[in-house]
Amino acid sequence: MSTDRAELRDATRKAFGAAGLAPALDTSWNTVTEMGALMMAVPEDLGGLGLGREAVGVIHTELGRTLAPGPAIAQMLVIEALCAADGLAGRQDLLDRAIAGEIMTASLARADAWGALTAVPDADRASHVLVVGEGRVSLVPLEGAAITARETWDRTRRLFDVRPTADGLVLAQGAAATALAGRLEAQMLLALAGDCLGGADAILELTIEYLGTRRQFDRPLALFQALKHRVADMKTWLSAAEALFWNRATDAAAGVAELGALKAHAASVYRAITEDAVQLHGGIGLTMEHHCHLFLKRATLNATLGGDADYWEEQAGRAALRKAAS
Repeated sequence: MSTDRAELRDATRKAFGAAGLAPALDTSWNTVTEMGALMMAVPEDLGGLGLGREAVGVIHTELGRTLAPGPAIAQMLVIEALCAADGLAGRQDLLDRAIAGEIMTASLARADAWGALTAVPDADRASHVLVVGEGRVSLVPLEGAAITARETWDRTRRLFDVRPTADGLVLAQGAAATALAGRLEAQMLLALAGDCLGGADAILELTIEYLGTRRQFDRPLALFQALKHRVADMKTWLSAAEALFWNRATDAAAGVAELGALKAHAASVYRAITEDAVQLHGGIGLTMEHHCHLFLKRATLNATLGGDADYWEEQAGRAALRKAAS
């Protein structure tokens, strides 16, 4: 790990970790804005820090560790789209407001053929929503829009279906919109993968700590060989996925299909580790109030957001075939 990444990780972990697991929405959002997380990837000439995709990966990994609520992934998509809207009148004002924490949101689901906006985080608190359509990317005010809350098992996220009633501001059209849509999708997939691996690391640490304190037959569970092997397997899965994640986060040439496959793999690792964690915690791990369930339900939702494993594995396979044939 590079020194810069380690320093940013430590500072972010300290800031987000202070509020504990699954903090209140306002507490979490204030931390996100106060530490400048939303300006990490914004170019310096637009008022940001210009740190790029690797820094964004650190932020989302640490948000995943604490099961942070809020629309950070969606807000960064809006900010990325605003940065690309060179000719938009009033762009800097919108960008400044978004960086300062005024909630502007976006869908975390793959766009369907009808352009419906589903899985939109915190739409009931947002001023605008990003609409990515065929040949057009726009930022639409949510005043007067139909906003319907979705029932989810994951209590750490609030998702909505949105039907805007206005046309909004056009950020990109034609080929520029198609290129921007690809960048936005790539960023969403990397962020979701980071959220998965941060959560997987956190629940693994908590599980190891529990095995060191819980005793059976007058011995800590951590001394039983079979349990050591299970934890070693979990750590191996996670380390391999983390290596792939940082490789992709620092590879500017990584495309949507590669990042989709990364997200699918990260989500599968997160799900496998949380399922094992529930078992290793024994009876207490089966209670809905225990933090094992918070991680398991977030892992399950992450597996669906941005497209599921079946979709991305097919896309990665098709991309590999095209590359081999060229």
